[in-house]
Amino acid sequence: MENTFGSPSAMELADINQFTRRELSAEDVYVFSVVLCDNDIDRDYECFSDEALEKLSELFVGVTGIADHDPKSSNQSARIFSCHTEAVSGRLTADGRHYRRLCARAYLPRSEKNDELILSLDSGIKKEVSVGCAVRHRTCSICGEEISECQHIRGRSYGGKTCCAVLSEVTDAYEWSFVAVPAQRSAGVVKGYDRQAPETVFKKSVTTKENGGCAELEIEKKLFSDTEQQFSAMELKELAESFRKLQKNAADGVMYRDKLMKEIHCLSSMVLPELKAETLTKMAEVLNVRQLDELKSVFEKKAADILPVTPQLFKRNKTTAGNNANYQNI
Repeated sequence: MENTFGSPSAMELADINQFTRRELSAEDVYVFSVVLCDNDIDRDYECFSDEALEKLSELFVGVTGIADHDPKSSNQSARIFSCHTEAVSGRLTADGRHYRRLCARAYLPRSEKNDELILSLDSGIKKEVSVGCAVRHRTCSICGEEISECQHIRGRSYGGKTCCAVLSEVTDAYEWSFVAVPAQRSAGVVKGYDRQAPETVFKKSVTTKENGGCAELEIEKKLFSDTEQQFSAMELKELAESFRKLQKNAADGVMYRDKLMKEIHCLSSMVLPELKAETLTKMAEVLNVRQLDELKSVFEKKAADILPVTPQLFKRNKTTAGNNANYQNI
């Protein structure tokens, strides 16, 4: 079993000092092991592909650890100095694939400020983690299409196989965080890992940050499904954010519609003075904003025919006659 908690080995210290401004000794730092993520299906019915895990093992070296995905410099607590993937012999994922996980070693400086964090790690209070990363594709495990574009719903069973989003083509690794309620079931700080005997029991949780729009489309599919659906905490948070955006857009839409109606009433008084304002308002109730825009354009053209706009300094062609030509203004 590798050195797990506490002081680093000489080789690990060399790796750590690649990220420091001065050479640190083994007594200066505290090191620990953490499983960042794996290829199993998580609570959000997502999973990393094996290829994604390999890419993440490269990208996470040197990445800082924070809390609750809050990207403030004052929130930084640790840094990863080595990372690798490994298979766990005899263990399968929920859908029957060979289980793989992404393991890392992280360090933090020993100081009075970090004593409480070190105690939390040693006592198992600080344990569950979640990763923040970007992926290019989220494909359906049933049909292989982008899950935002297919008809399958995450979490639903099709022919005995659970639908999930397979995350692939990682483009960036932002951070990893200590969280209270993570998505994956088997990730977090562990006592250690042994590449020769990787049967260590541990808990783990992971979340991901997807490229814009994909998650919202998937949630929308679930929201309007004919069957009963369950939403994760992350999905409920996204629904709340979408609702707030809809409220703002709706308020802007009401303001714009009211402005259109005022302009239409003003124009109507010129082009259709015999039409009562109440009648016009009643007619407009069934029209959408685009149709109201069209009505306004029609009224503007009619108004221009009735009251053509003439520039104040417009030059008119005037005819001259007789001897008065010398006194004609041109």
